[in-house]
Amino acid sequence: MKVGYYPGCTLKTKAANLERAAMAAFDRLGVEFVELDRWNCCGAVFSLADDDLIHHVAPVRNLIRAAQEGCDTLVTICSQCYNTLARANQLVRTDEEKRDTINRFMDEEPDYEGTVEVLHYLTLLRDHVGWDRLRDAVTQPLAGIRVAPFYGCTLVRPIEVAIDAADPTILEDFLAALGADVVPFAAARECCGSYQMLAHPEEGVQRASKVIDAANQAQADALVLSCPMCEYNLGTRQPDVLAFSEGLTPVPTYYFTQLLGVALGLDEDLYRLDLNGETARSLLVARNLIAAVPA
Repeated sequence: MKVGYYPGCTLKTKAANLERAAMAAFDRLGVEFVELDRWNCCGAVFSLADDDLIHHVAPVRNLIRAAQEGCDTLVTICSQCYNTLARANQLVRTDEEKRDTINRFMDEEPDYEGTVEVLHYLTLLRDHVGWDRLRDAVTQPLAGIRVAPFYGCTLVRPIEVAIDAADPTILEDFLAALGADVVPFAAARECCGSYQMLAHPEEGVQRASKVIDAANQAQADALVLSCPMCEYNLGTRQPDVLAFSEGLTPVPTYYFTQLLGVALGLDEDLYRLDLNGETARSLLVARNLIAAVPA
């Protein structure tokens, strides 16, 4: 299996704390991958309009690049990118008429028939590395940290591309393999507020406050995320969320890849806690998982 890696735009800019530890972890776990030489923005969201095929060109072109580079599998970390690529791939595989239209439009590209398998990073860990192997690679278990795994929308909807079709437990199983104490909480599959945080801030803050409140109710030490949009709404904008609802208390947010980096004993500069805010670093220092002063 040749694994191609699609990073997406945000991981190369504001979400370096999602990407860098993930790539180092692949190396530590013996997963061989190649970043696509010529990738473009996936489109960020999947177009739902039946007659709007032009917005499917961007994700399909990335799938063509993967096929051209001999990759039978394409993995991505951002849940928005995963959702967009996987749904475009599903469209090509199941709708012959639309596939033909997209291929004819891209007349300078080779036809794409849906030959590449799109996987999320977590799925690759589960199905091709395995939780036992991951557990064996952990050098610094996250014991004593109560973490609330937040799926949000795009890892679990729609059912055709959900990383766990029946009852998602992949984040829970992943965090358990790292030695963390996983706490169930009621908002694990709620929307974080998505782009409403920008378009209609009051509604976005209201949605995010529901997630923070559920984490508080579960007595979680931290929220664990896989999406830069979720991180923006629940992490960067958390002061606004706390100001909106009385009684909420701060909850540090981490990308799942950052906690992977901590558990594997990777260098701290790889998981870029400086991009999370001080509370995220303080919690790990308090639990003796990282040094008080960065190396």
